[in-house]
Amino acid sequence: MRFSKILHVIPRSKVHNTFSLTRQNMSGFQAKVKAHDALDEASATGHFVRTAAGFREIISPSHAVFQPAANRYHLYVSYACPWANRCLAMLYLKGLEDVIGVTVVHPTWQKTKPANPDDKHCGWAFFDSANDQPLTTSTGHGSFAPSGCSPDPNAVHAKFIRDLYEASKDVLGKYSVPVLWDKETNQIVNNESSEIVRMFNSLDVFGGFVKGPFAHHDFYPVALRPAIDEVNQWVYESINDGVYKCGFARSQLAYDQAITDLYAGLDRVEAILAKQRYLVADGAEGRSVFTEADIRLFMTLVRFDEVYVVYFKCNVRPVASYPHIRQYMRDIYQTHRVAEIVNMEHIKTHYYTAHPLLNAWCATMYESEGNGWMMARLSEQIKSTNEERMAADATRFFTLNVV
Repeated sequence: MRFSKILHVIPRSKVHNTFSLTRQNMSGFQAKVKAHDALDEASATGHFVRTAAGFREIISPSHAVFQPAANRYHLYVSYACPWANRCLAMLYLKGLEDVIGVTVVHPTWQKTKPANPDDKHCGWAFFDSANDQPLTTSTGHGSFAPSGCSPDPNAVHAKFIRDLYEASKDVLGKYSVPVLWDKETNQIVNNESSEIVRMFNSLDVFGGFVKGPFAHHDFYPVALRPAIDEVNQWVYESINDGVYKCGFARSQLAYDQAITDLYAGLDRVEAILAKQRYLVADGAEGRSVFTEADIRLFMTLVRFDEVYVVYFKCNVRPVASYPHIRQYMRDIYQTHRVAEIVNMEHIKTHYYTAHPLLNAWCATMYESEGNGWMMARLSEQIKSTNEERMAADATRFFTLNVV
């Protein structure tokens, strides 16, 4: 099966061809790129408008350069970033951790050109948790030394994620994670999380290396792709990106529209989960199926009450008040290795320290009562035996006539 059938989010004719850009312009490339971050992405009406990812190559056996191989590719992530964490979740679910390396960056943004006073950009920085001194915010507040971070292990020896983009001749100026890096050619392959997730999932790409309980589980099965794409679209617009539309709104109109759409989306999710275990149901078999749509939604939900309620003003209702969403989150949290990447220290440190415009003094709120069940260190509170979970599922779903 051709890989173009696996990834059909954006027509190939409409995306930036990274390989062509880097190979055709290696000599004398001097693009003038204005560095920016998400807080700069606002329309004239104050609406947050996200910049599309710029590196969109797809690893496949037929690709002229980026072909599947063990120990060739490297994933750069932040535990704080929901977009990066969906990629890390898929990597772990498919058992690819011994095939694709992973580096975690510091959650607090730093000045990415510290020697240039005219360059104000702040972004993701590499950090050695075992040896480096704690970092302050870009404005000099606080002291942050989270565990789990490491320096760049690859040939570029980057100090900042920005360095990887500049080494790849970026032309957009937004230096985000995730980054899927090719160690052989020393350039970015892809920085679009939805596409990285599908590459990791596809047996046509890394199928020769998968292992573990979800090794051969298809998170994007052919028969369900239209339904998954539909769910992904409205979940992205109203919830995944919706929380950012609320938090980064620069007008009351923009905020009012975003908050209304956000809670309409959450209400819609709650209604679906009242009838079935996962977001997408297989009509032929009459049951819901664990798909990429669930991974994408979960990464937003798990940050909601600890960050988005306060920091992004998404305070109409916490997700803990939705009984079916709450059970859904517990279910996915306990799924193979997902809990390992829910790192609330990184999550809260990032959001409350990376944007001085939104939180000038970088004070971080306390943990909300009742939300400890989301966190890895309290996972024992919500663990149940397989027999108990199976019984609970049977009671819940057969009662609702969902198999």
